[in-house]
Parts: sequence; structure tokens; C-alpha cells
Amino acid sequence: MLEVDKNTFQTEVLEADGYVFVDFFGDGCVPCAALMPKVHEFADTYGDKLNFTSLTTTKARRLAIGQKILGLPVMASYKDGGKVDELVEDDCTPETIEAMIKKYI
Repeated sequence: MLEVDKNTFQTEVLEADGYVFVDFFGDGCVPCAALMPKVHEFADTYGDKLNFTSLTTTKARRLAIGQKILGLPVMASYKDGGKVDELVEDDCTPETIEAMIKKYI
């Protein structure tokens, strides 16, 4: 799982070939921390079919706001420079995250 930041988000997510999964999380976000092991497991399982990235929103607040990330956790899929799917806060469960991933592999 590739960690992206304000300097690499454009290249690694918006300009990437194919679909890119982004785990938007924040330092101190308890639900984010609880989901992180499962998201990393999904990256290990499906990483050969889908690009997995993560972004620490506390370190890239303006970028997160620009992507309309207003609460955490958020899991999103991007393609061709735009967001195509998103799970927000309580919708982020291991089951819904895996279902979203499976739509793009």
C-alpha cells in the first residue's frame, strides 16, 4: 500500500492508469485505526489487480478538503483523474470496503 501526500497525490492517484483505491485517514481517528489492518489485508489480497494508496488527512488538510473529504474514515476509488466511488464514516465496514474493491478489479 503506497502512502501518498500532497506532493504525490496528483501523479499516483489522479494521473494513474486504471482504478486507484484511496484510504483517507487521520491521526487519532479511532475508526480509521480499527479499519487499517483490514484495508492492508485487502491491499495484500487484491493489490495485483488494483492500486492501493493511503493519505493522512491531518498532514494534507487542504488536499483532503479539495477532494471533499469532510469526515473520516473515507474510502474512495478514482479513475482518470476523478472520484468514481466513495464510502464515508459509518458506511466504511470491512464488508462494504471489500464490495467496493471488487467492483473495480
